[in-house]
Amino acid sequence: MDLSVVVPLYNEEESVPLLVEQVLKAVRPLGLAHELVVVDDGSTDGTAAVLSRLSEVVPELVVVLLRRNYGQTAAMAAGFDASRGAVIVTLDGDLQNDPADIPVLLERLDQGYDLVSGWRHQRQDHALWRLLPSRLANRLIARVTGVRLHDYGCSLKAYRREVVDDLNLYGELHRFLPALAFIEGARISEVQVNHHARRFGRSKYGLDRTFRVLMDLLTVWFMKRFLTRPMHVFGFGGLAAMLLGLLFTAALVVEKLVLGAEIGDRPLLLVALISVLAGVQLFCFGLLAEVQMRTYHESQGRPIYRVRATLRGSGGAGSAG
Repeated sequence: MDLSVVVPLYNEEESVPLLVEQVLKAVRPLGLAHELVVVDDGSTDGTAAVLSRLSEVVPELVVVLLRRNYGQTAAMAAGFDASRGAVIVTLDGDLQNDPADIPVLLERLDQGYDLVSGWRHQRQDHALWRLLPSRLANRLIARVTGVRLHDYGCSLKAYRREVVDDLNLYGELHRFLPALAFIEGARISEVQVNHHARRFGRSKYGLDRTFRVLMDLLTVWFMKRFLTRPMHVFGFGGLAAMLLGLLFTAALVVEKLVLGAEIGDRPLLLVALISVLAGVQLFCFGLLAEVQMRTYHESQGRPIYRVRATLRGSGGAGSAG
């Protein structure tokens, strides 16, 4: 299988027939062995029934029905697991992403990239509730992760299979797939894509997702900086706190023994005690995190590196990593 198009859906009953039609219209002329994997994320309307009927007449359609609403990250992970293509393209099911842009992403992917992300340079969303928070989030994410993209929130992306296989998705990390792929050493590019106003229903997103994005961003930042060396963050903080506490303690001892001052009611005594205890706890957290990090990698047989290619001399063939 050359190409898999993965689409997570939630309550998009009216959009489904036109979505399937547009995706296949864009993909069939490419001459690639392809499939369309649609994941119904526990819809409460007639989305599942519409997909079931379409699966009987559309040979390329693969329908995954989840038991309940798990969220877009879980739905996307289910689509990745069900897909078989060497290249995977994802897009939203609300018809705001344009399937006609799929060939553009594939063309850029063929230029040597591992992941190509869409950039909705002319978004058709509400300026206050969608555009402003999105622009602020994109700048913050780019600064924290080091992956300079204009539009992290665009679901229209193309991935090589090996990139997807390296990604373990939890929580709501689907927004950070480029950053997660970058951590694994992927080469990333961005292309401008079309964006249409929503035709049916209403958006499933609200301002509350901004707070979830911030929490997930902290997770991605930690994974990028300290996934294989958590002791560097916890241990450094622990040592700094312990040293600070010991300095305060030494100062209090000098005041007590040399100057004869009373230190029992001094706030500095409490600060010194808390600093030492906090330092010990942070250091222990670092040790536990180191043990868990090793368990994470060794239990899955995951190396702490990714090989792009191995080149052998004397007539040996190069093999992709």
